[in-house]
Amino acid sequence: MGDIKEALGAVGIWSMELRGAGRPEVREAVAELDDLGYPALWLPGLDGRGALDDVGQLLAAAPRATVALGVLSIWGQDPAALGAWLADLDAAHGRRTLVGLGISNAHSAANAGQNYGRPTVSMGRFLDGLDAAPHPIPADRRLLGALGPKMVDLATARSIGWHPFLVTPEYAALHRARVGDRPLVAAHLAVVLDRDPDRARAAARDGIGMFIGFPAYRSNLARLGFTEEDLVPGGSDRLIDALVAWGDLDRIAGRVQAQLDAGADHVTLHVLQPATPERTDLPRKQWRELAALLPQLHRTT
Repeated sequence: MGDIKEALGAVGIWSMELRGAGRPEVREAVAELDDLGYPALWLPGLDGRGALDDVGQLLAAAPRATVALGVLSIWGQDPAALGAWLADLDAAHGRRTLVGLGISNAHSAANAGQNYGRPTVSMGRFLDGLDAAPHPIPADRRLLGALGPKMVDLATARSIGWHPFLVTPEYAALHRARVGDRPLVAAHLAVVLDRDPDRARAAARDGIGMFIGFPAYRSNLARLGFTEEDLVPGGSDRLIDALVAWGDLDRIAGRVQAQLDAGADHVTLHVLQPATPERTDLPRKQWRELAALLPQLHRTT
């Protein structure tokens, strides 16, 4: 796979709409993303159902891009089967897959008939399984969905890096100061291409507002200085404006570059669409517009 930071580039696309990649309209859109020059496509893995098949479809449709699972819940996954799956993908498409792994929550663990335990211990045990599998997934092909310092430290020690969700540039700066330049930081950034504040914030709340109520995200946002007044259902305007890049291309370029300047190596753009008559199943228009940013955005670390 070579240098993962070079393979990923500065900016990629993160999209729930890429699930169900067997559909012709998704494969057509993915081929266009590849032609537009996006070096990385991020697919939410969630509990894994269908996502592993989707990765192969994306690799076939976008022959130049890296495809990353961002991220797959470890509960219900068998390390040996996951290693064999990656080996098969490598044989068919080359080493273009990055496996993101997340600890999810106790409910997901219980549904899989497993004990959640201490998050870093449970994740460490799963990584042990990947190391011992007949087809191991080595550290440079995996990253973790991490937020807090303990999981970040585990990601630094046992993977290529981590993929934080709903974070500000201050988050990247804080952890860069702790762990240094080596690990990959691939930061999620939600984007709304709309200059109207009310419409943009409504699209943001519709797309990511529910996550603000999840304990892990609330804890991390509190560490970043947000208060109970911000962590209300859907988030305060201050919080939404800090987490979501909205406006025109120039404004969004500035928000992406702020993440890169703070220490992120790669920013995954998650397009959220306003609820307008022009809304489509796949945000292809917005992906085309954002492609204009690719030549001007660069890592500074």
